[in-house]
Amino acid sequence: MNRYHIQTTENLFGAGMKYPLLFSPLQIGPYQLRHRIVMAPLTRMRAAKPSLAPRPLNVEYYSQRATPGGLIIAEASPVIATGFGNPGVPGIYSDAQIDGWRQVVDAVHDKGGVIFLQLWHVGRVSHSSLQPGGALPVAPSAVPISAELKTMTADGKPAQYETPRALETGEIASVIEAYRQGARNALAAGFDGVEIHGANGYLIEQFLQSRTNLRTDQYGGSIENRARFLMEVTRAVIEIWGADRVGVRLSPYGIANDSGEADPMPLYTHVIKSLDPLGLAYLHFIEPRSSGAGRAEVNHQNVPSAMVLFRPIWSGKLITAGGFTGETAEAAIAAGHADAIAFGRIFISNPDLPRRLARGYQLTPYNRATFYGGEETGYTDYPEHDELEQA
Repeated sequence: MNRYHIQTTENLFGAGMKYPLLFSPLQIGPYQLRHRIVMAPLTRMRAAKPSLAPRPLNVEYYSQRATPGGLIIAEASPVIATGFGNPGVPGIYSDAQIDGWRQVVDAVHDKGGVIFLQLWHVGRVSHSSLQPGGALPVAPSAVPISAELKTMTADGKPAQYETPRALETGEIASVIEAYRQGARNALAAGFDGVEIHGANGYLIEQFLQSRTNLRTDQYGGSIENRARFLMEVTRAVIEIWGADRVGVRLSPYGIANDSGEADPMPLYTHVIKSLDPLGLAYLHFIEPRSSGAGRAEVNHQNVPSAMVLFRPIWSGKLITAGGFTGETAEAAIAAGHADAIAFGRIFISNPDLPRRLARGYQLTPYNRATFYGGEETGYTDYPEHDELEQA
């Protein structure tokens, strides 16, 4: 048994923790977590090139943020070469990528942590320069992203989004198979589970929402048909992992990447009720107030709360994310709205975030300019609290 596993939570973070509910145990699938602070999946665009495999710098980054009995959801990783929307993100479809991720997983396990991988296909949120052979990105329908938003080319330059190519009905099975293979590859890399990225305007959400899905086949039209792709992907991934090691991330009321459903309640009520009987490890929400936070600082006001709206129809474990503080995270758990809280941007600049929240230590602010691409700066050079004290 790893030595980290036999320590009590008080041994790890000290007695008299500021947020006792955040530091209470939680069962997620077969894993007994020691606290409820989850590291959210965060695109950082620092994979090796041209392999797009994780490298030693990525290993260090994840190892810094691993804690005994803590859950990390590793950054979104395309399951197929057509699934990329940004340069420098790691994939999960090649042997080199599997090997690179295995080094990350081993480092997290050495710290006693639990790590899931987020499976990704961006759909229309891409550019032809990032696609094999310079082809157009694929999507449920040929609906472009608003001209007001810009994408990034393979060489990191801003560009206009292109009108995607609508997937033929016969092609959809191969995309689902790519998710299945991505899940199989994540298993080979040693991950503890996987999360299906069904949020933020990417391919799965493009199928879900009526403004991006204009199809007239069995994958379009009714809510049931629009949810079919998500359900088929989820069942394919469950075939590899078993349901209790699979999570799904959704963003009801989200507006990221020009997404959004005119009336989200019927759609997401159907989706969540369809997922509920499967016995998933967890459902993971992005709260509407933080939709689009990857692009800019946002705090949308007067928007609904996904966890409050949908918790009554979800019987499993619920993780939620979106600009939480220690206080608001503790309150969400106390109210029964969520079982765990995922932290994103503030986990970037505070590699020892669980300990800082446990002790009430001051948090280091993040530098948005260093979020995407680059090397150590803004990635592995954020100090832990004790290092600041000794400086």
